[in-house]
Amino acid sequence: MNVVVVDYGIVNLRNIVRGLEYVGAKVVVSADPEKVEKADRVILPGVGAFAAGMRELHLLGLDEGLNYVAKVGRPILGICLGMQMLMSVGMEYGQHDGLGLIPGSVQPIPIGGEAGGQRDRKVPHIGWTALDYPADPSNWSHSCLSDTPSKTFFYFVHSFMAVPDDPGCVLGYCVYERLQLVGAIRKENITGLQFHPERSGPAGLAVLQKFISS
Repeated sequence: MNVVVVDYGIVNLRNIVRGLEYVGAKVVVSADPEKVEKADRVILPGVGAFAAGMRELHLLGLDEGLNYVAKVGRPILGICLGMQMLMSVGMEYGQHDGLGLIPGSVQPIPIGGEAGGQRDRKVPHIGWTALDYPADPSNWSHSCLSDTPSKTFFYFVHSFMAVPDDPGCVLGYCVYERLQLVGAIRKENITGLQFHPERSGPAGLAVLQKFISS
């Protein structure tokens, strides 16, 4: 199993590589679109700003490599910013095109303003939060989360949230200070995780194991 972790220069890859190697993956870290296109599995990690990430993918030609992998039906897993860049458009510091592999947008987590005088929401969302099934859990059972019980806690760090056009693409939700957020998305061979599986202990490693083996 050839697993390529996409290196576009603005993300620390050590933890994700160590996690994948721990669960038995043969990992190649690459910024070469041709190596991405030949991969059996592709992981797109990420931290930082949407526009900067997309700019680097485009400059390196990795956006074309990722689109090719998606088109031929091989699995892609986006993590954190990597998940957000799977979407059509990001609204961080202006409007910026994403990869468009899952239709929808990436929007700021609202800081509050709910009725009833409740305090403002802290952003970014940082820490351990439970992931729950969507209204229709059938997608979950055919994904890298299929062996993960609902309400399992994972580690999140993000200020923006994915909003898919099709609610059927929602793989899992989490609730952060009274707000339901999309914690995972999936469309056919494309999966995105807002949380960091490589920083989520045994539960996160089990998700990575399922991704490379399914």
